[in-house]
Amino acid sequence: MTVLDQDYPANLRVIGNLPPFLFYRGELDERDARSIAIVGTRQASEDGLRRAARMARELVEHDVVIASGLAKGIDAAAHQATLTAGGRTFAIMGTGIAAPFYPAENRPLAKAILTAGGALLSQFWPANGPARHTFPRRNVVTSGTTLGSVVIEASNTSGAKMQARLAADHGKLVFLIRSLADTQPWAKKMLDENRAILVTQSSDITDRLGRAADIQRAGQQRQQLALAGL
Repeated sequence: MTVLDQDYPANLRVIGNLPPFLFYRGELDERDARSIAIVGTRQASEDGLRRAARMARELVEHDVVIASGLAKGIDAAAHQATLTAGGRTFAIMGTGIAAPFYPAENRPLAKAILTAGGALLSQFWPANGPARHTFPRRNVVTSGTTLGSVVIEASNTSGAKMQARLAADHGKLVFLIRSLADTQPWAKKMLDENRAILVTQSSDITDRLGRAADIQRAGQQRQQLALAGL
């Protein structure tokens, strides 16, 4: 799909550094407009994995679509918990959708996402493999395709910290759970600067979300304005 197509993700249209095209496998859905990314470190603690899964389950109960990056750790826990709860999830890839799968251990999870009617999306040419530059660019799209990002567990050098910064720059909602704010100076700084919202319960997130149909309609209006300016 290209940015000129009607099914281009509504949330992605609002960021300045959006990719002009996306490749995807699976099924797109208008409900994806009401989505939240759950992200965090690959080297997640057991507590972090449990928190990611609980957050995904609680958001699914409020009809929120869950996005993540299909990486090890927090990403995989969020995707799997969403599927187990009968929710919808989509993954933003750091490789092309036809490249050898990375990480290989999450290939069954990717298949389960597709089987459940979800989607795999990528801004990279289908055969492109992983590279150092692809994952930061993946974070841009993961932020852009959602209304906001919840960071569960992330060190100062984690890609999830980068996504929190990107989401704030994009004008998206940034949610940081209390355990992260209590242990990571970068998270406390974002909260102190009012660039993020402290999450103590899932309603701190769901109370700030609109309806998928309204979000989709706003995206289509932006598309029409962009086409009118060509």
